Amino acid sequence: MSEKEEQDQAMNEGPSKPAMREALVAAAFELFLERGFEQTTVDDIVSLAGVGRRSFFRYFPAKEDVVFPDHERSLAEMTEFLDSGTGEEDPVRHACGAARLVLRMYAEQPSFSVQRYRLTRKVPGLRAYELSVVWRYEHTLAAYLRGRYADRPDGPLRADVIAAAVVAAHNHALRTWLRSGGESDWVAEVDAAMAFVTDAWSERPSSGSGAGEDPEDDVVVLVASRKAPLWRMVQGIESALGNN
Repeated sequence: MSEKEEQDQAMNEGPSKPAMREALVAAAFELFLERGFEQTTVDDIVSLAGVGRRSFFRYFPAKEDVVFPDHERSLAEMTEFLDSGTGEEDPVRHACGAARLVLRMYAEQPSFSVQRYRLTRKVPGLRAYELSVVWRYEHTLAAYLRGRYADRPDGPLRADVIAAAVVAAHNHALRTWLRSGGESDWVAEVDAAMAFVTDAWSERPSSGSGAGEDPEDDVVVLVASRKAPLWRMVQGIESALGNN
């Protein structure tokens, strides 16, 4: 398919048809699961998706990137969430709130996330790529925390240690959920993991969220526009719970 034909296809594509990016991801995973990651080429993927090579590289710099198509968006949402703070909120809880956004991204597509988890366990190159993605999340959290702890002598050390703790706790919750095939309660998993971090590092009294909370706690109902970004809804919940 020529570049002009691809452009015409994109212009004629109706809203009910899958976007080309999603079509490439679907084709790639179908082939990865059928043939294996190493045995699948970019040419194989674009052939199955019915597009040209230019379309693939317009969305994904390399074959590995098609396995993790949502992380750029997730990193942007995390950064926006962290930047939305007023400076008065507890920095540890705010960092934990940002980590919740990442796990929610996985939970939005449980079948795809479980397939990706199983694939990355089999391909060493993908595990290494995944570690580089995790480092970017940790780096983003650490940068935020360094700013919040800038007036402390131990600020850089504290920021790096807490960021690592948040990422480790998040990954524990994520792996627990993935190993269940996406069947366990991911909200309970991440709440317990983040409560563990805040109990260890927050300098403010616990609000009672997470493990060991009173089953008769108040119910919080959040009303938000469908167009509201996810980080703003999380921020609203945190504010209602008194975490800020």
